[in-house]
Amino acid sequence: MLCAAGPLVVLTLGLLAAGAAVSPRVLHESRSAPPSGWHAVRRAERDTALPLRVGLAQQNLDKLEDYLLDVSHPDSPNYGRHWTAGQVAQTFRPSTEATEAVRAWLLAEGVDAQRIKLSKSGGWVGVDVTVAEAENLLKTRYHVYQYGSEGRVTEHIACSEGYHLPEHVSYHVDVVMPTLHFDVKVRERLGLERRSSRSSKPNAEKMHSGIAHFKTVTKTESNPTDLADCDKQITPNCLRALYNFTYTLQATQNNTVGIVEYSPNAYLDADLDAFFGNFSPSLVGQRPGLVSIDGGYEQTSFAGISINGEADLDVQYAMALVGPTQNVTVYQVGDTVEGGTFNTFLDALDATYCTFEGGDDPSIDPVYPDPYGGYNGTENCGTAPLSYIFSTSYGFTEAYLGSAYIQRQCAEYAKLGLMGVTFIYASGDNGVAGNGECLDATGSESWDGTRFDPGFPSTCPYVTSVGATQIVPGNSVSDKEVACDKNIYSGGGFSNVFALPDWQKDAVQGYLTNYPPPYNGSVYNSTGNSRAYPDIAANGLNYTVVIDGSLQLVAGTSCAAPVVAAILTGVNDARLAAGKGPIGFINPTIYTPDFIAAFNDITSGNNPGCGTDGFSAEPGWDPVTGLGTPNFDKLRARWLELP
Repeated sequence: MLCAAGPLVVLTLGLLAAGAAVSPRVLHESRSAPPSGWHAVRRAERDTALPLRVGLAQQNLDKLEDYLLDVSHPDSPNYGRHWTAGQVAQTFRPSTEATEAVRAWLLAEGVDAQRIKLSKSGGWVGVDVTVAEAENLLKTRYHVYQYGSEGRVTEHIACSEGYHLPEHVSYHVDVVMPTLHFDVKVRERLGLERRSSRSSKPNAEKMHSGIAHFKTVTKTESNPTDLADCDKQITPNCLRALYNFTYTLQATQNNTVGIVEYSPNAYLDADLDAFFGNFSPSLVGQRPGLVSIDGGYEQTSFAGISINGEADLDVQYAMALVGPTQNVTVYQVGDTVEGGTFNTFLDALDATYCTFEGGDDPSIDPVYPDPYGGYNGTENCGTAPLSYIFSTSYGFTEAYLGSAYIQRQCAEYAKLGLMGVTFIYASGDNGVAGNGECLDATGSESWDGTRFDPGFPSTCPYVTSVGATQIVPGNSVSDKEVACDKNIYSGGGFSNVFALPDWQKDAVQGYLTNYPPPYNGSVYNSTGNSRAYPDIAANGLNYTVVIDGSLQLVAGTSCAAPVVAAILTGVNDARLAAGKGPIGFINPTIYTPDFIAAFNDITSGNNPGCGTDGFSAEPGWDPVTGLGTPNFDKLRARWLELP
């Protein structure tokens, strides 16, 4: 969480008496161990500066789901009547009482009033402190954590185990940063001198995209002319046939779709034209639009499948499927030195989500102007235009980020859903094993863990999570698909943080009753009361992509996400052409019986991990492929019947 839309203001609100009785300290947030790969190497120096930021509890969050259902459930008389940004900001702005409680606590602890600042949005109270002051305020200890080995080390300051707040203050606070959270892109850092000269290629080991390269296409395979080889090599025509997506868009000037990429991941112009030349000749020479967030640009300094593969895949298939008249916009997040996080992206969409101009948390989110020679401007805060649909093929896990952090972020997706935005997230490629790791007995991620590790943001109830399917070798596009079991396994399971939403209860409880998994509560959250994912699925195997000049075959839920986004863009187009609004948050709608019947049910396959076979794909919803794959004609017809 980054900047505010305006300058900092010193709090001048009426305050509680500094000498008022202080309530008992309570544990506000905790974690048993740092995420896998991170190790405490020393106590943080007591005079180290920390930009302490207190995220205030927002008003009316207890009504957030009701508000969202009011505009998103097909049975609601207000379906499709999305809110304005101003309505959202006013409804959820933290109360004056919350601000005063935090300020009075800081004053009572001896913090000078002039140091206490309030963000313009009213959502954050900030005070720059030393580590010693932070430890006293939060009754915790800060350590320097490292990821990697000597010469390739990322450092991060965080407190150990947990932090405490006065009970009456805790009631008004969502999260305090920097404390326990590790939303930081792990990269090769070879010291500040080498980092500033960019002599080492950044990478994002912990913000995973779901792409897996496994084959270079030979020349004889590179130009399939019909649908006969779709079991071996997916092309845009295969996807059109699989999902009945032969629609020609009509309202393209009013429609918007965004593909989110995190620097240094970027597509190459030559790769687009080579792909379009093979599969979509009318698009040769055409490029997506660009929304630059915190210095994001179409970089070509770094190359390779780990840099170009994801973005090439996303853009090539999104553009090919929606056709030459519909603009596709790439939201390029972060410069190539510091990169970006989900918070960087969300800050740019919604000014009420930002913290302070020049006052973000440098141990979690990037700092701009970049002190290492990258982007020299200020952080983007509410400056990026909203698209109707966003597709993202990157993800973390719940355990990696911590519950308080992801709950606040999840609420932001709901608020943007109120404004008519659809968020599509890939569900992950390691089955029930999160980003490849599992949880140990303490709830920490470990390569030796045996408990399922749910992915995030897929477990947020306010995004639509997309799993992966495949064509059985030897079958045709008219045959039923199965859950993907080659090279990747569709991410899915049950949240350890988010409750089961009402619109998903019948589907999830039906699965647990009719096809009970053979595991107990020591392996996964078996209560039956937690958010389950994915919601839907699409093909994720053998995609033909031009990467760095050559045709490659790739796999992943990363493949499925932009395909679903393109198909839903077609639905939005049909509604806009009919004088209606965008579909917005789709989950309450797609889980109704009429819409469930518009998906191709996947009933074979599983998603192994953590030493198990994972869950199984069964009739109806399942935690492998969700409700199934989309049938565009049926979905379009049903959404056109809604107001």
